[in-house]
Amino acid sequence: MGKWFTAVVAAAISVSAQAQTLGVGSGAPVTTIDPHFHNVGPNNALTMHIFDRLIERDGRARPHPSLATAWRPVGDRVWELELRQGVTWHDGKPFTADDVVFTFARVPNVPNSPGGFGGFLRAIERVEVVNPHLIRLHTRAPHPLMPLDLASVSIIARHAAEGAATEDFNSGRAAIGTGPYRFVSFRAGDRVEMTRNDAYFGGAEPWARVSYRMLLNDASRTAALLAGDVDIIEQIPTSDLARLRRDPRITVTEIPSLRTVYMAPDYSRDTAPPGVTDNAGQPLAANPFKDARVRRALSLAINRDALVERVMEGAAQSTAQWLPPGAFGYNPQVRPDPFDPDGARRLLAEAGFPDGFRLTLSTPNDRWPNDARLAQAVAQMWTRIGVRTQVDALPWTGFVPRRARIEFGMQIGAWGSSTGEASNFLVNIVATHDRQRLTGANNNARYSNPRFDAFTAEASATMDDERREAMWQEAVAMFAEERPVIQLVQYLNTWAVRRGLRHDPRMDERTIAMGVRPQ
Repeated sequence: MGKWFTAVVAAAISVSAQAQTLGVGSGAPVTTIDPHFHNVGPNNALTMHIFDRLIERDGRARPHPSLATAWRPVGDRVWELELRQGVTWHDGKPFTADDVVFTFARVPNVPNSPGGFGGFLRAIERVEVVNPHLIRLHTRAPHPLMPLDLASVSIIARHAAEGAATEDFNSGRAAIGTGPYRFVSFRAGDRVEMTRNDAYFGGAEPWARVSYRMLLNDASRTAALLAGDVDIIEQIPTSDLARLRRDPRITVTEIPSLRTVYMAPDYSRDTAPPGVTDNAGQPLAANPFKDARVRRALSLAINRDALVERVMEGAAQSTAQWLPPGAFGYNPQVRPDPFDPDGARRLLAEAGFPDGFRLTLSTPNDRWPNDARLAQAVAQMWTRIGVRTQVDALPWTGFVPRRARIEFGMQIGAWGSSTGEASNFLVNIVATHDRQRLTGANNNARYSNPRFDAFTAEASATMDDERREAMWQEAVAMFAEERPVIQLVQYLNTWAVRRGLRHDPRMDERTIAMGVRPQ
């Protein structure tokens, strides 16, 4: 009896201890703990655990209070924010307005950032500290999107991060936040370990520890969930979706995504971009992608319905824009280009390429769902119209630095609108890359069009919501005609969690422990 009782108690303690740890299986690598270094989904999802923002967004991209408890416009060019009182950093020191001032000064000046967060603060001319818990943001022009922009900027501690480099966040020295979890360790390419912040102003989370593992191989990620090694996985391989839906041990959650997938040609050169040659392998005299007829031909050659059905297995929809239906700025009149390979060949001939040309299409093979498979499928479609395309697939960690150096003639890209409305894509992907104006931070194609820049600036300063949405819909139509990048599909976000857990799916595709609860 005694031995049996001891064994039962030991087993119960073991189960209880296990239940206190949440295992997350991420489908893409976290490359840094520095919340300002690189604006990409995996990093943003991870840093949400450690750092807070003034304003937060829920899974449907709706803003709600965080480090700021209230915000209001005070005239056309001033936003006033009340800061939460009684908040402490993980080391016990108080959070004040000075930390916000420090953060806003650091964000646009992070060394070697491959695509940062400066664009979210581009409208701010100066920060006025009224008292330690009240600030006013003075903008250069009316800026109605300020609350949504602020929801993308993590606030860091001056006392912990002043003079710190990105490496100091990765080591943990500067990774002092106010968030629901504390940093423990970061092993690049493997995992991030965190412990609960019992003093969190939003209340303690149910998980004492979170093990955030990077499981980049699709099959391994599914296997880890089925084996009980992790409790939730993201980016379910499309080939596993039906099987997991039938498994009684598993619950699948899903939501339309804010992430769009596109092909981005290089505009940075007047001469032929890297990997673009004639059929004999000689560099072309000029950059073919600067001719709108070539871009339209490449778009007409793509069978988007086939990409949805055969590559994505239904976990996406074809698109000509960058937001799902119902989002602010979505234009229901703009439809994807039809599949018209004969029309594509005629346009190529008009543009001076009756026999086509050759190009190399670069893609990560471990970042977005079916990224390399989408690239391979498009390459075959382009080859059929005479644009003989080979695919160069790289791990994400190797893809990013080469992308930052503008080494790709044609690349696959994806962008998830963190604000949930149309301007985010235009400011970051389409607007001219300009460090001083803080636009085009992720414009890796180096597309530049003064008309788009002026229109985006005007719409961004339009305070009337109805008028602003109409302008964004007009911008969508302009984009569809110009095709600065060639839209492919809009993702459907999917997760699989073990039975007994409740998960709140997010349109921004982030996988966060704060969205998982015991049922």
